[in-house]
Amino acid sequence: IHVLIMMSHLSLVILSLFFQQIGLRVIHICLPEGSTKDEIVSEILRLNEDPNVQGLALDLPESLCSSKVLNAVKPEKDVDGLSSVNLGRLVHGDVCDCLVPPTVCAVMELLEDIGGKKVLLVGTHGAEGAALQSVLQRRGAAVLSCHWGAPQLQSELHHADAVVFGSTKPHGVPVSCTKPGATIINCARDPLPGKSYGQQNNPADEKTVGSLAVAMRMQNMVKNMERWIQSQQYRKWDLHSLKLQPLSPVPSDIEISRAQSPKAVDVLAKEIGLLTDEIEIYGQTKAKVRLSLLERLKDQPDGKYVLVAGITPTPLGEGKSTVTVGLVQALTAHLNINSFACLRQPSQGPTFGVKGGAAGGGYAQVIPMEEFNLHLTGDIHAITAANNLLAAAIDARILHENTQSDKSLYNRLVPVVNGVRGFSAIQLARLRRLGINKTDPKTLTEEEISKFVRLDIDPSTITWQRVVDTNDRFLRRITVGQAQFDIAVASEIMAILALTTSLQDMKERLGRMVVANDKKGQPVTAEDLGVTGALAVLMKDAIKPTLMQTLEGTPVFVHAGPFANIAHGNSSVLADKIALKLVGEKGFVVTEAGFGADIGMEKFFNIKCRASGLVPSVVVLVATVRALKMHGGGPNVTAGAPLKKEYTEENLQLVADGCCNLQKQIQITQLFGVPVVVALNVFKTDSPAEIDLVCKIAKESGAFDAVPCHHWSAGGKGAVKLAQAVEKAANQKNSFKYLYSLELPIVEKIRIIAQKVYGAQDIELSPAAQSQVDRYTRQGFGNLPICMAKTHLSLSHQPERKGVPTGFILPISDVRASIGAGFIYPLVGTMSTMPGLPTRPCFYDIDLDPITEQVKGLF
Repeated sequence: IHVLIMMSHLSLVILSLFFQQIGLRVIHICLPEGSTKDEIVSEILRLNEDPNVQGLALDLPESLCSSKVLNAVKPEKDVDGLSSVNLGRLVHGDVCDCLVPPTVCAVMELLEDIGGKKVLLVGTHGAEGAALQSVLQRRGAAVLSCHWGAPQLQSELHHADAVVFGSTKPHGVPVSCTKPGATIINCARDPLPGKSYGQQNNPADEKTVGSLAVAMRMQNMVKNMERWIQSQQYRKWDLHSLKLQPLSPVPSDIEISRAQSPKAVDVLAKEIGLLTDEIEIYGQTKAKVRLSLLERLKDQPDGKYVLVAGITPTPLGEGKSTVTVGLVQALTAHLNINSFACLRQPSQGPTFGVKGGAAGGGYAQVIPMEEFNLHLTGDIHAITAANNLLAAAIDARILHENTQSDKSLYNRLVPVVNGVRGFSAIQLARLRRLGINKTDPKTLTEEEISKFVRLDIDPSTITWQRVVDTNDRFLRRITVGQAQFDIAVASEIMAILALTTSLQDMKERLGRMVVANDKKGQPVTAEDLGVTGALAVLMKDAIKPTLMQTLEGTPVFVHAGPFANIAHGNSSVLADKIALKLVGEKGFVVTEAGFGADIGMEKFFNIKCRASGLVPSVVVLVATVRALKMHGGGPNVTAGAPLKKEYTEENLQLVADGCCNLQKQIQITQLFGVPVVVALNVFKTDSPAEIDLVCKIAKESGAFDAVPCHHWSAGGKGAVKLAQAVEKAANQKNSFKYLYSLELPIVEKIRIIAQKVYGAQDIELSPAAQSQVDRYTRQGFGNLPICMAKTHLSLSHQPERKGVPTGFILPISDVRASIGAGFIYPLVGTMSTMPGLPTRPCFYDIDLDPITEQVKGLF
């Protein structure tokens, strides 16, 4: 534990002897003679922000101890208790929340019972004088204060039962006899000589506070350390919810968002137990949370872990994000149970293309929705920069190897700098992987130099593509070397961000990314290209989850947004881990899986849970009457087109027929041994009979419970029954298990998913897919989990087949690998990783008011 002290050398020596006995580490900051107040304040502000500094004590000339200097010290680091915040608490009697200044403590120790006695303060002023007067009065003393030149000084000295001198007596000021038996205490920094201020025939009991004040300062430091240690422990939430006043009809999402005034993010952070040095604030309503929190709360038990998944959706989506937000609003704002929502960050491609906002909806959304949907804290931009740096490194390396000799390459890769040639750390690591245990560049043989400088990338095997976070179909046809363009969220770096567990783990995963094969068929990685450290630098802030809030002021983490088809479609492991610590043992962390349970949930369990080691408590399966009618044989549902009358009028037969898809998704959940609660996201066109029918069939099909939810129109209040059902389900016996063993062959793992989850009769691999499987197995990647890339609009590979298709053969057209992220992804048919813009994109409705700077048209 560190305590920073600005004091004289003698004081430091005395304190150091004390501190050695109690385990405090003292660092002496000695400012130059003649330092100004501004320079002192600047140094104090620097120490305030140092997380290794738990206390700060000042020993400065009296002329420099102004309120500006004293108040520069953070109240929680103020060992001397002289800041205005601390003094305010002291004056108001909040003794438990403040520190009494050491000199004041020493005076009170030296004074005996003073209740009803008259105490004279001479030459006391400033913060210490105010503190001393307040403490004396609280002890029942009659306190009078005067300065050295006061005309009544002589008279008051004669009548006082105790006299406290706060400063050195000026020359020429006469001091007559004090009252016989009076106690005199000298607090002056430069003690007056002699034993008394009275005449020889009237001696007084004079005492100095010097050494005792030092001891009291040490005691304050110990108290400060105790408070600091206590602040590091888990703290009960003191969260104040924001009130909702839902309107009918329900306004647009952006109108609802804008009508609510969010809490300042630092206020929210404090409410949920985050420390000041654990957040990095971006504007007023969002902040990054540092990973150091995981170390601070490592012994804190985790809360309950809830996954929101869904049935096979219509192209309109069935409201998983809205259910997620509504559920945490109900838990925290209405049931007073700590809860956190963990959501993916939306890509600006769909935001400006076909979807608009993706922050939930109605009275269950994340606010401010403009900031949620646009840029946020720049994570996707960081991924774009890192991805494209790696792409540039591949092309540059191929060019330079094709145009230079081994010697020329070596001289450029290991240049002479200031007369010295040396390998960088990442180059030494490559040498070790090649079996070359040398550190001196001069000692490599020609053969070793050739092995070191030549990656021999086979251009036809390059799998790494450039990315941009905009839907742009023409970039599908733009080729750079052998690679094309993807949308940014399809980058493997996004999948890595979502699955990583620490900065070190992220660096290792980035280094393992395979970008191509060499001409001998061996994988070439980012580590081979020497770019791992640079990628980590670009990603160092993106690894921290972003804190936001719901409409009702409950906390939300927004972090990562991997595609749910070619990647695993879940928000980050780190956000979940941090949230599980913050909510406490009885709290809930609710996170969302992409698309239907057959895709997002299966990948959550088999990939994300393996990476994190976390065990889910409950699955919330979102269904809508609309989607069930589609699966029951209703007409096609098309984004942007009005719904047919089958979806807006009661039709119990269509609902009953479509519940087969709901039953199948419940069965898929049961494969993993986790209790499932069905959340029926109610629309205003749903009839009571349709709602009752869905809930009845769901419970008969093995759901722990099935609950209609009205959070879109009523906020958290409309999801209270869902929250209560989830709380009960979380207390059920949990027999979670993975669907397959990693040791199984790649093809067998694919077959298990196809048959048990999708309901396929079997799988069929194309020759290209089988060749890739053989290659990955040969390269040692056979023990990775599987991340199936297929349509989300059907349990099968054919989007038009609704309900529960059976008897189909699942075709595997290709098999690819994200080695850094840690999974193999088979392609079922063709998968577009660069969406295009529709005829009428959402950007037609998005605008900026140049006067108010308000964003318009975001959903």
